[in-house]
Amino acid sequence: MTSPQRFPTRIGWRLLALLYDFFPVLALWFIAAGIFTLAHGDAVRGGWLGWLEFVVLWLIAGLYAVLSWRRGGQTIGMRAWRLRVSDVAGQPAHTRALWLRFAIGSVSLLALGLGVWWAWLDREGLTLHDRFSNTRMTRLPKA
Repeated sequence: MTSPQRFPTRIGWRLLALLYDFFPVLALWFIAAGIFTLAHGDAVRGGWLGWLEFVVLWLIAGLYAVLSWRRGGQTIGMRAWRLRVSDVAGQPAHTRALWLRFAIGSVSLLALGLGVWWAWLDREGLTLHDRFSNTRMTRLPKA
């Protein structure tokens, strides 16, 4: 049995999937922020508690992405655009590689998406987080 044909993933599809995924992550962030507000009695405004909340929100986004990628190779947003993350051989990527992908992707977003725009220069069309984590995002054919 052969694996399904895969197509290169364009930056536009990646960005649309990221936009779709923003909404479920935002809902999870609201829940976490609500818990912080209940525990603190007021909105967190800096200090060590503010940093802790920031780290928790980042980890929640990471758990959403890594668990989705690990479970089926796709987040909710990626399903809409038929995108899938795998290792270089097309198999499910290891959890460590997926966390590395998320961490480098986060830094890339903070740097105005520089690691994503890198795909225009890369000979294989890979983003920096694809390249450094040895993962690939591919677009699947229509069913």
